[in-house]
Amino acid sequence: MKKYIAEFIGTFVLVTFGCGAAVTANDLINNYIVGQTISEDVTPLALSTLLIAFAFGLSIVAMAYSIGNVSGCHINPAVSIGVWAVGKLSSIDLLGYIVAQFLGATAGAGFLWAITGQRESLGQNGFGMNSALGTGYLRAIIVEIVLTAVFVLVILCVTSKAEYSKIAGMVIGLTLTLIHILGIPFTGTSVNPARSFGPAILVQGNALKQLPVFLIAPILGAILAAIVFKLVFDEKKVVTENLAKIDNETEIDEDVE
Repeated sequence: MKKYIAEFIGTFVLVTFGCGAAVTANDLINNYIVGQTISEDVTPLALSTLLIAFAFGLSIVAMAYSIGNVSGCHINPAVSIGVWAVGKLSSIDLLGYIVAQFLGATAGAGFLWAITGQRESLGQNGFGMNSALGTGYLRAIIVEIVLTAVFVLVILCVTSKAEYSKIAGMVIGLTLTLIHILGIPFTGTSVNPARSFGPAILVQGNALKQLPVFLIAPILGAILAAIVFKLVFDEKKVVTENLAKIDNETEIDEDVE
């Protein structure tokens, strides 16, 4: 139960600070540019993108070094599915983690609604007219699959070696920051079904209609990352193959003798 509580808290923090930064940064910038000649300038968008990206990344760093030793700090169903797919998480824990993550994300979005007094903007993801670049449906799916695959693959790789344990949280947090810097103009960057679900379920409207993309695409990305990890980066697989190769060579030498 402690693991699930930790995942609830971690996802609550991620949505509260990550999506909260999106809400407040955009509000501040919009208030600043009203009536100004710079309203068509790209600088405000670039600035808010960096602020939001670092808010999500630093949230991961903070949670990794606080709840990481309890649950592994997945706080993302896509991450949990990726870890499960490579055999490092039981099916029971996978279900418990996902439920906790969705509840935590919804609670975080509800908290944002309570402190901002608005429900129209809670950092929800979107495409088409709901994205800065007017990203189309198929492009949004591709972006989310690729960005999630990269994120989950980094997590699987950096957590597979004990010597990386002290820096894993920092690497993962910075990777999420990098991913948000690219992804925000396209879709607002989900790579996390729970993070998308929490705001969308409260905002309703187009956010809810477009939600399936941000539920399904990250899961596909996580599965892709798991496949790549098992084929290329799984050290146990490499060691097993090398041992088998050595055994075969030994048998050949013995036959020759």
